[in-house]
Amino acid sequence: MKYRTLGRTGWKVSEISFGAWAIGGAWGEVEDKESLAALHRALDGGVNFFDTADVYGDGRSERLLAKLRQERKESFYIATKAGRRLDPHVTEGYNRKNLTAFIERSLRNLKTDAIDLLQLHCPPTPVFYLPEVFGVLDDLAKAGKLRHYGVSVEKVEEALKAVEFPNVQSVQIIFNLFRQRPSELFFPEAQRRKVGILARVPLASGMLTGKLSRSSTFAKDDHRAFNRHGEAFDRGETFAGVDYDTGLRAVRALGRIAPAGATMAQLALRWILMFPAVTCAIPGAKRPAQVEENLAAAEVPALSAERMKKVRAIYEAEIRPLVHQYW
Repeated sequence: MKYRTLGRTGWKVSEISFGAWAIGGAWGEVEDKESLAALHRALDGGVNFFDTADVYGDGRSERLLAKLRQERKESFYIATKAGRRLDPHVTEGYNRKNLTAFIERSLRNLKTDAIDLLQLHCPPTPVFYLPEVFGVLDDLAKAGKLRHYGVSVEKVEEALKAVEFPNVQSVQIIFNLFRQRPSELFFPEAQRRKVGILARVPLASGMLTGKLSRSSTFAKDDHRAFNRHGEAFDRGETFAGVDYDTGLRAVRALGRIAPAGATMAQLALRWILMFPAVTCAIPGAKRPAQVEENLAAAEVPALSAERMKKVRAIYEAEIRPLVHQYW
């Protein structure tokens, strides 16, 4: 495993890390025993950064990570998120009372006195224009509840606004073969300000694994079944906002670019790591075998300029008109 520095924290984090949405919920049935096995396998492979949220399984994912910490001697970082417990999820809800309550709940779930990295969880765009919200996070950090804080965003606009706040250490944004826009303007600005970038949804909800087909089925509680058009949350979270058939067609073309011996998922993750601005990719996994495939991406040789050019050509022809200006 290789490691990259996260923002100005001084932390060295694994460039392939672990996204814990799938072990919490909204991805079909999961078994805690198997989820823990996947988490242990990640640690065995050198992963030292795990990303979760208070709403993943209503705290289930956070509690599994607390159990992992109890069972292992190695030190590792846990990033969680706050804000999506609001109902309705509105700008006004991002206030001192609510944020403090959410963070206290996560501290209990994680069985810790301080959260390593707390991220606002894709709040409404106006939140990024409210200095008082970030002032609350500053106060919670001063009180010892947070070691650092950052944001998770839907849009490049939000990312650019977030990094104007001096204590934002990281931005989590969708960046993958289907969502390339962040690299154009946001990445250079993040590098200039020394802000870490967590590439989320790196496999486009499994589409970029190359394992889905027209005959694939999804459980009723899997967001890939119920959120394709944004019925429950931003549609860009599901298959990166690309319609299913177009995604399958683009993946077939991308699969022909993969280096010898690399899977489609490994191509997708290695492509993300070609960008120095990215601190880490956070693919999800529900089983140890999925973790192993993800970790192997770190060993894939750097992609050639010719391969990178071919990837971009497929994006321009198939994907860009569908997603580029939306997020």
